[in-house]
Amino acid sequence: MVRTEELRRLAETLLRVLAVAAAYYATARVGLLQRIVLEGAVVTPLWLPTGVAVTCLLWMGLRIWPGIALGAFMLIESIGPFSPSDLAIVAANTLAPVCAYLLLRKVGFRIEMDRLRDGVALVFLGGLLPILLSATVGAGVLVLTGKLAWSVFWPVWAAWWTGDAMGVLVGTPLLIALSRARLPWNTRRWPEAAALVVTAVVITPLATRSALALLFLVFPLLTWAALRFQLAGAAPCVLFVSVLGISAATDHAGPFGHHTLFEVMVNLQALNGSAALTALLLAAIVTEQKSIRRKIEQAVRDLTEVVEHLEAPPRQEE
Repeated sequence: MVRTEELRRLAETLLRVLAVAAAYYATARVGLLQRIVLEGAVVTPLWLPTGVAVTCLLWMGLRIWPGIALGAFMLIESIGPFSPSDLAIVAANTLAPVCAYLLLRKVGFRIEMDRLRDGVALVFLGGLLPILLSATVGAGVLVLTGKLAWSVFWPVWAAWWTGDAMGVLVGTPLLIALSRARLPWNTRRWPEAAALVVTAVVITPLATRSALALLFLVFPLLTWAALRFQLAGAAPCVLFVSVLGISAATDHAGPFGHHTLFEVMVNLQALNGSAALTALLLAAIVTEQKSIRRKIEQAVRDLTEVVEHLEAPPRQEE
């Protein structure tokens, strides 16, 4: 009986590892559709596999880390011949999400993201800090193997770092929101949700492709989504803004026209980073305030019941 239970757990872990590997590989192939060749190196402005890896670790724990490594290996193998130096890239792409997970656990991160501290932790400890590892190792391997000149190490490193970090800042909140998505029973909010969707469809292409430099128009939209719908509204809006921004940047359209590729990458990542930070932190603040209000209301109800019980006249014995 004990042996059967162990085999069952092993089979479950194996299935989860394979599922993580498949998710990592699938999102990586999608990410490569919008790849940019920067100084001879292929980079992506939004690398969602890193966000998938961090989220899966938060959901299932460290035991699924082989799935991240397997997914990274499968991706590199599908792009070209796998060399021994690529093992360092696979290791770095695995260790960076693992470090993010460990740092988030260290500070008591809650996957519900119902506190401002959770949003801040995801931004800095989940995204910006641990991704330094994968970017440094990845760009360093390209330089050491002669695929990249030392003179362009920093531009490639910056693009690698921001792409992976954006994968966490965009992908992880989106997956968390999708896992908790429920149709609102309050039908009075449906017209507002529909209005938000229509506004996003109209405003975002205009802001990202207009030659009038109207990128700032996306921020009222993100603020609306975060304040009224919290993470469930903010995360999809950030993804939509990022995807359309990347599309405009790769086409050199609108505010991304008439610039060098490096300047385009800087402007694009400034947009993506600002959008993610604005929406994520605003959503966390509002969620925390609502949670505090509910606790206060419950405490008031409990106190009212106690006062009513104390004020009730004593029952007279017959």
